[in-house]
Amino acid sequence: MRFLINELYKNASGSACSKDQKFQGRVMRNIVDLNCDMGEGFGHWVLGEAPDDQLMELISSANIAAGFHAGDPNSMDRVIKLANHYGVGLGAHPGYRDLQGFGRRYIDTTPEELVNDIIYQVGAVREFGRRHGIRLQHVKPHGALYMEAARNEELSRLMIESLAAISGDLIVYCMDISKTYAIAKRLGHPVVREFYADRDYGKDGSIVFTRKVGRLSPDAIAQKCLRACLEGKVTTVDGSDIDIEFESICFHSDTPGAVEIGRAIRRELTANNITIAPSSAVIQAA
Repeated sequence: MRFLINELYKNASGSACSKDQKFQGRVMRNIVDLNCDMGEGFGHWVLGEAPDDQLMELISSANIAAGFHAGDPNSMDRVIKLANHYGVGLGAHPGYRDLQGFGRRYIDTTPEELVNDIIYQVGAVREFGRRHGIRLQHVKPHGALYMEAARNEELSRLMIESLAAISGDLIVYCMDISKTYAIAKRLGHPVVREFYADRDYGKDGSIVFTRKVGRLSPDAIAQKCLRACLEGKVTTVDGSDIDIEFESICFHSDTPGAVEIGRAIRRELTANNITIAPSSAVIQAA
């Protein structure tokens, strides 16, 4: 795989660096996952302007739309082949059954029904992965389902228990402040926390929801990501700084200028000796 770690980076004195180093009292990340939501369309309809192949060569993990908020069998097959070609970690991106609303609308139903929908979608991505010789690395709920799991302890617990029954090494992606993260840690299930490159943060550590993101500065986003890695801090919408913990950086394929954003993040991190690797390798390096 293209992103496998062959050697440890050296620090200025030439000695090997550990995964984390102290920087002004915070933790500096030497290795991080870079993930993006992919295959978000169906039929002839595509959300966003960024070609999947151009994004795939920039990232280390891909979240594949699994059919309910976007995606169809042909798009899953195509994008998963790309993930295999570029050595990118394969993830399922299950959402609410909401094609019209792109999975961004809350649906009032039971945790059992939602988890059944998640398992159904995970199975689709996993089987296409098997077809092309790439194993499923992780599961990341999409949109409103991601946010509902973050605050719903019953849903998060049932989801994690069900994923563990399928495969105990399936990594779950979530926010640091979420119920999902707390339950995964309590149950000993592999979990990765995300930092959102192209979304704003509130002072409580949650991302600020917006239905339409304008064109952002790739360089500003890259600097935001670098600071998060070096200092473990992010500036909120009210101008204050908060601590942030994460193992993976996420940017979205439907953000205008997504390719330029991905290139800028990758360029800035690698220029500062931060390794970009799939989340499975990041966890192993811990």
